[in-house]
Amino acid sequence: MLSKEDYLTLDAIALGEGIARGDFSALEVNQCAVERAQEINPALNAIVHEGYDAALARVKAASPNNSSPLAGVPFLIKDLSPAAGLPACFGSALFKDFIAQNNAKIVQRYVDAGLNILGKTNTPEWGLTLTTEPVLTGACRNPWQLTHSTGGSSGGAAAAVAAGIVPAAHASDGGGSIRIPAANCGLFGLKPSRGLTTIEGTLAECWSGLSVGHVVSQTVRDSAAFLDLITLTAHDLFANPLLAQQTVGANPSFSDALKQAPPAKLRIALVTTHPTGELIDTEVLAGVRAAGRLLESLGHSVEEQPHPADHARAAGAMSKIIGTHVLQSIQPRLDSLGLSLDEAPVELSTKVMAKGGAKVTASDYVKARDSLRRLELAMHAFHQTVDIIVSPVLSKPPAPLGWLNMNSTDLKDYAAKFSQYSGFTAFYNGTGAPSMSVPLHSTSTGLPIGIQMSADWGQDALLLKLAAQLESAAPWPRRAPL
Repeated sequence: MLSKEDYLTLDAIALGEGIARGDFSALEVNQCAVERAQEINPALNAIVHEGYDAALARVKAASPNNSSPLAGVPFLIKDLSPAAGLPACFGSALFKDFIAQNNAKIVQRYVDAGLNILGKTNTPEWGLTLTTEPVLTGACRNPWQLTHSTGGSSGGAAAAVAAGIVPAAHASDGGGSIRIPAANCGLFGLKPSRGLTTIEGTLAECWSGLSVGHVVSQTVRDSAAFLDLITLTAHDLFANPLLAQQTVGANPSFSDALKQAPPAKLRIALVTTHPTGELIDTEVLAGVRAAGRLLESLGHSVEEQPHPADHARAAGAMSKIIGTHVLQSIQPRLDSLGLSLDEAPVELSTKVMAKGGAKVTASDYVKARDSLRRLELAMHAFHQTVDIIVSPVLSKPPAPLGWLNMNSTDLKDYAAKFSQYSGFTAFYNGTGAPSMSVPLHSTSTGLPIGIQMSADWGQDALLLKLAAQLESAAPWPRRAPL
């Protein structure tokens, strides 16, 4: 019989292996997850749409023949991706009571792998901000300190994993939304390379390639295993970096990559200045510099230098693209309900972004795409001499709840706080390069601080191997001490 205490010590791979060996059943595992959710979620508000009864019934009836290493493991889906039979509200009252009829492509990959979906996790409206405090479902609270933000937009996923409800949960990243919650909640979070993984089939559905899906996890090996589930073996809407680097048809395993030797001496650029001139908190800087010393102790070459690219130009281009897609996300629903944008029950900053998107011309959009492509090529050239860029994830520790308000009537204040808090993550959504948050530091009051590490397009395996090396050298707490 699997106890709840033993459940909390096991990552997703260990749970899958235990189920496959018969050490415990998938039903026992999922009962532990549901009990933990029922115990701790009322304090966190991480899971906003529960499917516990259906999940337990499903696992009782499941075929034992699924060969996936994660078959039977409990899992959660962020409420920006439809999962059949569960609400799909996108964090917005505009979609209140909307039930998904089909699975998103990435969700279907998880279902095919035998993962058992327990429910949907909290997210800000359309994933548009750096904290998870939507009007529709209420604020999600950080398991490390309940008065603080989980980050956004995968805040519910990160809170659930950091609290031990599940060892990994689905997340997505269109400007930092995997890395920021991972950083705030003491987890590992990798944003994969553009083109590597399963996405929906149109530019509109993936923000023109700015947004990708993956997980937040307690361990690096879980991240690799989940990445194997969603890795593409062909070119799709975007070029697949694996096919650009290897023989067509090759199907490498990121889990197998972690079994190889750790990376040899890497050339690392350590960024300790904000790319747009904002101040960086002293405890955040301490974490970045400590990471630099740790990397040096592991034999890597570390040189402190400013980030080589124009983040302001990337942000300007991305804002036009994202605004366009925010409007696209809203308009069909508005049309079906007979509402104007001003009449719609959406949050103030969402309306502002959608109205901005309405002003973007076709010429503006093409110029924005071209601008990001030039930055992408410039970064590829830079990575001929530098393997890894190390920087903060956020310029400040996790913010108090209420500090960043999507409905603030003082839009200048909201924009200023957004800029002060962010600035490091979104650039890599623009270029499509892989980037990760590694939980290597914490504040004097015990709040987690993640360190961002980024590489050239397609170097996801390198990042994972480096993360595993760091995890071995400086293990982090698997979950918050709740």
